[in-house]
Amino acid sequence: MTEAPILHGGGIAAAAERYGGRPEDWLDLSTGINPCPVDLPPVDPAAWHRLPDQHRLAETRRAAARYYRSPHCLPLPVPGTQAAIQLLPRLVPPGRRAAIVSPTYGEYGRVLRNAGIPVDPIGGLSGVGDERGLVVVVNPNNPDGRCHPPEQLLQLWQRLSAQGGTLVVDEAFGDMEPDQALAPEAGIAPGLVVFRSFGKFFGLAGLRLGFVLGEAPLLSRFADWLGPWSVSGPALTIATGLMGGDGEAIRASIRARKAALDAVLQGAGLTVVGGTALFSLVEHARAADLHERLCRGHILVRSFDYDRRWLRFGLAADSAADARLSGALAGFGS
Repeated sequence: MTEAPILHGGGIAAAAERYGGRPEDWLDLSTGINPCPVDLPPVDPAAWHRLPDQHRLAETRRAAARYYRSPHCLPLPVPGTQAAIQLLPRLVPPGRRAAIVSPTYGEYGRVLRNAGIPVDPIGGLSGVGDERGLVVVVNPNNPDGRCHPPEQLLQLWQRLSAQGGTLVVDEAFGDMEPDQALAPEAGIAPGLVVFRSFGKFFGLAGLRLGFVLGEAPLLSRFADWLGPWSVSGPALTIATGLMGGDGEAIRASIRARKAALDAVLQGAGLTVVGGTALFSLVEHARAADLHERLCRGHILVRSFDYDRRWLRFGLAADSAADARLSGALAGFGS
C-alpha cells in the first residue's frame, strides 16, 4: 500500500483557504529557505531558446565542484534533491534493509517503504549495523539541527561500503558550514552519496535544483535514470553564475536573520531546542495551540505529527516581519 503524501512546509494556499486571507498576505515561516533571495545573474537568451547543451551542463558541474570543494567528482545537477530521493530504492541491494537516522525529513522513509524496502528508524550512528544496504543521514538534521562530525560519517561509510552498502548524506543545510561537509570526500570510492540543495541557501527554491555527488559510475546511473535534459538551461546558467560569487556575504545575511528570529522567540519566552542557520525548532507543551494562534494571525510555521510539542520557525525577511511575529507571539510563552 502506498503511503499518503507528507504535508510539507510552504502550504500557504491551503492555510489561507482554511483560515482566510490572501496567500500573498500571509507570513510564511514554514520552510527552511533563505528569505532574502540573491540577485539573479544574467541568463544567456539561448538558455531559454535551446535545449540544455552539454557544454552548459559541463560548466555547471565544474562550478559545482569548485563551490562544494569536491575535487574527486563533478556533481550532477538534478531537478531538486527530491527527484534524487525518489531513485534511492534502486541503490538498495535485494534482501537488504535500510536505516534512517531519525526523526528527519520524512520523504526518505516514505519513498523506501513505498518501494517495499524495510526501513528502520535509528536514533544515531551507533545503531547502524554493517548489514544495512542503505543508511540515510541528514547532516545538519531537519528539524532538530543535530550534526554528526565528518570523521564519524567517514568511519560509517567505510564499514558500509566494505559490505556493499551505501551511505547517503543529505547536506541540504550544509552551505553555512562548508568545513563540516562530506562533499569533498565524494567520488573517492564507492558507497558514498552526498545530496546538496541549491535553492535553500540562495533563496531560490522555485528553481528546483540540487546536486548529487559520488563516484562517476554512480552519477552516470543517476543521469540515466533521470533522462536527458532533466535540468533546464536557465537553471544551469543561474547556478553557474551564483556558485562563483560571494557566498560569505549570503552567510552573513542569513546569520543576521537567524539572530533576529531567535531574539523574537526568546523574547516571547519560547524555548529553542534546536535548528540550523535557516530555522529554529521550538518545544512547547501547547505547540498545537500556538500553531493555531499563529495561523489565525496569518502566520504559518511548521508543525510535526510525530512530536506535537515541536514547531519549526523559518527566517523572516526583514525587521517588519520580525515585529509581526513578535506581536503574534506576545503573551503566549509566559
